Amino acid sequence: MNTRSIFNSACSLVLLVFPLQNIAQDILVQGGTVVTSEASYAADVLVEDGVIIAIGQDLDAAQGVRLIDASGLLVLPGGVDPHVHLGGNWVDDYHTGSMAALAGGITTISNFPFATPGSVLTDLIEREANLIQQQAIADVILHTTITDPATQTEQLEALAATGQPSIKIFMNFDFFDPNAADFLQAVEVAGDAGILTLIHAEDASILSHQAGELEAVGQTSVQYLADARPPLAEETAMKRAVAMAEQSGSPMYAVHVSSERGLKVAQAARDNGLPFFIETRPIYLHLTSERFDSPEAGVYVGQPPLREQSDQDALWEGLANGTIQVVGTDHVAYSREDKLDPSQTITNHRAGMNHLQMLRPLLYSDGVLKGRITVEQMVAVTATNPAKLFGLFPRKGTIAVGSDADLVIWDPDETRTVRDEDMFSATGFSIYSGWEVTGWPLTTIRRGELVFENGEILGAAGSGQLLERDLWFTP
Repeated sequence: MNTRSIFNSACSLVLLVFPLQNIAQDILVQGGTVVTSEASYAADVLVEDGVIIAIGQDLDAAQGVRLIDASGLLVLPGGVDPHVHLGGNWVDDYHTGSMAALAGGITTISNFPFATPGSVLTDLIEREANLIQQQAIADVILHTTITDPATQTEQLEALAATGQPSIKIFMNFDFFDPNAADFLQAVEVAGDAGILTLIHAEDASILSHQAGELEAVGQTSVQYLADARPPLAEETAMKRAVAMAEQSGSPMYAVHVSSERGLKVAQAARDNGLPFFIETRPIYLHLTSERFDSPEAGVYVGQPPLREQSDQDALWEGLANGTIQVVGTDHVAYSREDKLDPSQTITNHRAGMNHLQMLRPLLYSDGVLKGRITVEQMVAVTATNPAKLFGLFPRKGTIAVGSDADLVIWDPDETRTVRDEDMFSATGFSIYSGWEVTGWPLTTIRRGELVFENGEILGAAGSGQLLERDLWFTP
C-alpha cells in the first residue's frame, strides 16, 4: 500500500470515530455585491450540497432553500490564513482557533507540525489529522517544519503524498548555519517533489551578536527587542534565502516580512523572475516599535519585532503594488498574563499575538477605507493568493461556480469598538481592544454550512476538514 493510501485509510478511521455533526444547507444569498480578487459586481449566489452552483441576477430558489438577504452588503470568499500556530504551549487549539477565524471571516486555517530529530513526517500529519477531526470547525492545511535536514530530506516525497506539500525552515535558530548545505539540499528536493518551502528569514549570527552587545550593557528587557532583532538580520537572511531559491530552482515563500530592507530584497528576487513569494502580517501594518516604550511592551513581542513607520509605509505600498502576495496572521495565542511576564528578555520571551479574528476587519478598516488598497486587493491577499500558492484554488479563495461555498456576508459600514469580551480566542483579549473599526463579517459560511452568525459560533467541533492540496506543479 502506498503512502497516500495509508494516510487516507487512517483519516477514514478517524471519520468513523468522529463523524461530522452538521450538514451543509442549500442557500441563496440574494442582493449582495460579490467581491473577488478581480472584480466587484451585483449578483446572487446559489449554493447546493456545499458547492456554489450558480452566480447571477435574480436567481430563483427551490422550496427549502435558505434565503440570506445581503442587500447593501458585500459577499466575500472565505479567508485562507496560511500562517497559524495552534496547540502545544499555546492556549488555542483547532477548536478555539477555528472559532476566532470564523468570527473574522476566515474559513481555512493552518498549523505547523514541528519535526524534531527522529520525527517521521507522515506520522506528524496523521497525528494532526486526528486532532483536526476532533476539534476543527474551519478547514485546515498543514506545513511541516524541518529541523534535521540530514535525515528528513529523504522523507519529503512521502510528505508530499499526504496532500500537505509545504515545509518550513527557520534561519533564525542556531542549528541553521551548521546545516546550511543540508537545508539547501532539502529545498532542492522539496521543489522537485512539488513542495513549497516557507522560510523564516532572520540571520542567527546577527541576532546572537546583537543580543550579546545589549546584554553587555544591561539592556535585556523586551523593551529592547527591536534593537536585538534589527532589520539587518532580516535583510541578510533574505539575501541567503533568495540565493537558495535561485541555486535550487525551487519555489520559496518568505513568512512575516517586517522591514523595508527585507522587503526590497524579496521584491528584487521577484523582479528577476524567481518563484519567490512574500507574506506580511497585521502587526507590521497597524503597529510600530513605539509600542515597546509602553509598560505593556511584552504584549507586543513578536519575531521579527515591530518596526518603524517607514517600514510600515513600505509594506502598505507592497500590498498596493502587488509585490506582497499574502497577509497571514502568524497567530500565536498566549494569555495576557503570560505575555506580560516580567521575567522575559530579548532572548527568552513569548513571541506572537492572536490575530485570527481581527485580520480582515483591520485590513478593511485601515486599508480599504483609507484608500491604501482596494477591496479586491484585500480579497486577493487574504483569500485568493494563499489559495493559489498552497494548492487550494479554485476550490478555495474565490466565488465561482464549482468552488466550495465558503462565503462571508460583510457589512462595509458597521463600526464597532474592539472589546476583549467579544474575542473567541482562548486568550480572552485583543491587542486592539478599544480601537474603532469599520467593516465586519456578519455571517460566515463554510462549505455551505452557516458556522458563524449574529456573533455566535454555530459550527460543531469536528466538522472542519484537513484539505488535500495540489502539488506545486503537476509531475
